[in-house]
Parts: sequence; C-alpha cells; structure tokens
Amino acid sequence: MSRAWPLIRAYGPTVFGLALLVGAIYVLQREFRGLSVAEVGEALRAIPASSLWIAAGWTVAAYMLLTIYDRLGSIYAGHPVGYARTSLASFCAYTLAHNLGFAAVSGAAVRYRFYAAWGLSPLQIAKVVAFTSLTFGLGGFALGGAVLLFEPEVVPFVGEGASLWVPRAFGLLLWAAVIAYITLARFVPHLHLFGHRIDLPGFRMALAQTALASTEVAVTAAILYSLLPPSEDLTFLIFLGVYVTALTAGLLAHVPGGIGVFDGTMLLGLQHHLTTAQLVGALLLFRLYYYVVPLFLAGALFAAFELSQRRAAMARITAAVGGGAPFEVPALASLVGLGGTVLLFIGALPPRGSAIEAWGGYGAALASHFAASVVGSLLLVMGYGLLRRLRLAWGAALALLLLGAVITGLRGDPWWVAGAFVFVAGLLATLRGAFYRDARLLAEPLNGEALFAIGAVAGCALVLALVAYGGAVAGESWWRVVLSPLAPDSLRFTVGLSAVLLLVALVRLLRPARFAPVPYDAEARRRLAALGALAPAEADGAVFGEQGRAGFAFLKRDGVWLGLGDPMGEERDRVSAVWRFRDICERAGVDPAFWRVGPDLLRVYGDIGLTAFPILTPESRGLRYLACRAERDLERLRALLPEEPVPAPRRARAAA
Repeated sequence: MSRAWPLIRAYGPTVFGLALLVGAIYVLQREFRGLSVAEVGEALRAIPASSLWIAAGWTVAAYMLLTIYDRLGSIYAGHPVGYARTSLASFCAYTLAHNLGFAAVSGAAVRYRFYAAWGLSPLQIAKVVAFTSLTFGLGGFALGGAVLLFEPEVVPFVGEGASLWVPRAFGLLLWAAVIAYITLARFVPHLHLFGHRIDLPGFRMALAQTALASTEVAVTAAILYSLLPPSEDLTFLIFLGVYVTALTAGLLAHVPGGIGVFDGTMLLGLQHHLTTAQLVGALLLFRLYYYVVPLFLAGALFAAFELSQRRAAMARITAAVGGGAPFEVPALASLVGLGGTVLLFIGALPPRGSAIEAWGGYGAALASHFAASVVGSLLLVMGYGLLRRLRLAWGAALALLLLGAVITGLRGDPWWVAGAFVFVAGLLATLRGAFYRDARLLAEPLNGEALFAIGAVAGCALVLALVAYGGAVAGESWWRVVLSPLAPDSLRFTVGLSAVLLLVALVRLLRPARFAPVPYDAEARRRLAALGALAPAEADGAVFGEQGRAGFAFLKRDGVWLGLGDPMGEERDRVSAVWRFRDICERAGVDPAFWRVGPDLLRVYGDIGLTAFPILTPESRGLRYLACRAERDLERLRALLPEEPVPAPRRARAAA
C-alpha cells in the first residue's frame, strides 16, 4: 500500500476526473440523440427578454458576492485591503480559475500577482487563498447538506425508489462539519493539524463565511434557473439540489469550467422536468453569462495589470526562455479543448439536412459527420500537449483547428463557427516560440516503439474513417458506434479498440520520455560543480537536462521535492531540466518546488504551475525566489519565507 499511495495521489484525481468526463459524454450523446441545432435555436428564441435581464442581474450579484470573499480574507490575514482592490483580485482570480482550471493561472497564482504588489507577505497571501477556498467549500457543504437532508431524491442516481438514509446520513455529515468549524472558531483561536498551525477566524467571521458562501451558490444557481421555462413540478429547491450536485461533479472532474460534466449532470437530473433542447439552450446562455463574458473582462483586466507591473522585465524574461506569457498558453489550450468539445457535440447530432449532403451525397455527409468526432477527440489530446509546451502538439493543433474549420464549413454550419476555429488557429500561430519542448517522436530516434505509435495513429484513423461509409450505424459518432445495438459485435469491438488505440498512441507520441533522478553521490556533485550549480554536501538526488548539460540538486520533503537553486549550464538544457524535474515529481506523486532561484527562469517555473515568492538571502544582494504550488505547498514551506513583505527592486518585482 505504501508503494501504491504515491501513484494514487498522483493519478487518482485524474483517473476519477476522466471517469466523470466519460460518463458525462455518454449522458450527452444519449440526450443529444435526435436533437437538432434548429430545435436548440427555437428553444433559445423562446426565452423571453425579461428572463435574459433577470439572469444578467443575478450574474452581477453573484460576482459581487464573490468579491466579499477576498475582502474578508484580507481582514483574516491581518492586512485589510480596500474593497476596490479586493474586488479586482477576486473577479480576476475566480473568473480565470473557473474557466481555465490550470495551475499556472489558478486562483492562488492570480491572487499572488495582485496582493504581492499591494504589500502583503507570502504568508498573508497564503491566508487569503486558504480563507477564500474554505469559504467556497463551506457554502457547498451547507447547501449540499440541506439538499441531501430534505430533498435527497432530486440528486441524480438516487431517485425516488432508492433508499434515502445513505444520502441523508451524508448530508448530516456535511452539516456536522460546518457546525464543528463554527464551534471551533468560537472557542479555539487556532489548532494544529498534520503538523501545521491553523489560525481560526473567530465565531462571527465563521458565521459570515457560511452565510456568504451559501448565498453565493444559491444566487449563481438562480442565473440558470431564471433561463429555464416555467415547470410546475420544478421548484427552486429541487433545481438547487441538481445544481449543487452538478457543480460538485464539475469540480471533482478537474476540467475547465466543469465543461461536459456539469452539463451532463444537469441534463440527467432535469430530464423529467424539461426537454433536452430547453436545457441545452439554457446551459449555453448560462455559460455565456457566467463564464464567457466575465472571462473576456477578467482577461483584459488581468493583462492590463500584468503589463503595468512587468514593463521592461517582461520582454527580457520572454527573450531568455523563448515562451509566451503564463496566461496565454493555458488560455489557448482551453480554447483548443473547447474546439474539440464543439466538434464532438457536432458529431453527436444526426447528420441530416447538412449543406454537404446537397452536393456531395449522403456518403459525404456521413464522412464529415464522423470526421468531426475524430478531429474533436484529437484536439482534446492536443490540448494536453500544448500545456506541456510541446512543438509537435502546436503543429498538430494548428492543422486540426484548420481542419475543423473546413469540416464545419463544408457541413454548412454557421459561418462564425468556422471563423472561430480559424481565429483560434491564428492566435496559436503567433505563439510558436512558447512551445519549446520536443515530444517523444521528435526527441528520440525512430525506434520500434515510435514506429508502432505512428502506425497505430495511421491505422486507427483509417479504420475509423471507413466506418463512416457504410452500415446501419454509419452516421453515428465513434463512441455511439460502440454503444449502438444496431452494430455487429465485431464492428463495435473494432471501432472501440481503434478509438482507444488512437488516443493512447497520440498520448504516447506527445508524452516526453520518463526519467528517474540521478543518485546524489560524488560523481553527481562533481558534475554539478562543473556546471556552476549548487553542489551541497548532502542532497537526496540530482536532475540533469535532456542533453546532460545543465542540472541541479534537490531535497525531499513531505509531499514536496525542493530544487536547490536554478539549473545551471547550457541555456536550453536548463529549461529541459526544469520540465524533467516536473515530470519526475509527477510520477512520484509529489509537488515540485525551487528554492533560492533568480529571475531568469521565472517564466518556465510559471509554465509548470509554480508561483514565485520573493526572499532575501544573506549572501546575495539581489532578490531570490521560492517557486512552489501556492495553493498547496506554502504552508509546508513557510519556514523558507519571510514573515514580512520583501522590498523588491522594481525590475525583480515585475518579473514575479
């Protein structure tokens, strides 16, 4: 069990999230059977203008409530910040984190950008982050407990005929956790948990947290509820139960905005109250109100703030590491994944009445329909490669986006759909320098494993494409071919196996090779000293770049492996050493961190999801940093941080 735990810790959340996503895709394809774009458009046109204005009002109210989280958090941290500033930090942090969902632009990293500039120390920022995260959780616990206690049958998979004592018991546990927190805050100023001291906010603050978070979740649910048509048996309490369940599933899936998982759970929970077209139309508008429009506003505000802070240092660091801004790549990866999702949804709709059928015949319509599913699946995989800054993923995503534009154009979909694919491809093309890593196919000799992966990609694509030209299930998406009772068992097995092999082969092509750390012995110390890196008398291991021309030593701490200084050596190999350390830590089920690093590679540390906190070292007149996962590891590494803000020089502060 001790050996299995690191693997469970490293891959358990991902596997669980993928399981939720697969289940959501199954629900979506089932609910979309027989659904047409025209029906969704008709449902959208049926929503009255008054409902649109009400939903807009609820959206403003929801984000105003979220801004109070940060205001209370700064008070709890002992450094109150004005409401105007906390509103800016809260709006940008929540909007970017909810939409993108990647560590490089997580709420903790975004908040650090703001609060560090406003004079808060790293530990004070960590308190703000912990307070806001806990507040959000309290709201979910309080409302989730209420739903499970009073309306457990509305939760998907429970139903009216199921035994209700299990969800009600779980609801009592959720309420017990909230009550215990409030009680402890009343009588205990702080407590020690897992070796860490946790300062409790006080009784009144704990009550305010719970009430505020519960209200915020309910108000956010009201946005979607106001967009639904009236239904006699769908009360707000019933709807709230389904919404909280869907929100929880989306958070557990770890996908940006809970896309697919949240929507599938809502469709499953409300299928007996409203039609699929009505639900899909309302969900599209909800995402427009709560996700898309705020994302553009927050992105513009955050970019303006970043530019005002970085100035000349931004250009210097970008030139040093050859990458784009930490915000840009995750945002584009999210857009690429969204494009893949759109194509998957297009592939789930029946191919009837498309423009390509009018001039190319039914076979051409089937081919375009099936191609949308395949290209959409590949774009989802490429989003993973973009996050890892892989050159191969950049080129493949660019080609697939243009292919998606061709497919949607030939199908006769609205012009702006194809235009959106071209627009994202254009944005991606401008960031060629941000993708500086070689994937397995390009970094290694063309050995048998690589040839097998290439052959699997080509062969599976051929098999999947041939299915589109004949048979009773020719017009189905590839996953619906596997599930369709009309398909022969041999065909279902072949298509299912081909799809799995296709995705596995692509992941193998895009995944950098795995490496193990070098034992820290006399030879490792000699190599590090020759490269100019720190070579302490004792360390737990060393990591070198892909060419062996840059490296650094590291220490193992509880849940964190701490690199000692920047990798030193050849410039490009320094970057590969950072990424190799990240891959090694991921495999070991721990978080990477770097101590006493300079400003040169801060962009690369940001690319792997680390936030840089300034520190001063006795032997250095310049500014040094601790780079770590702010949302998880600040408390573990607090001994390495100053209690008060570091008076950073202007250029170094801009680099952070």
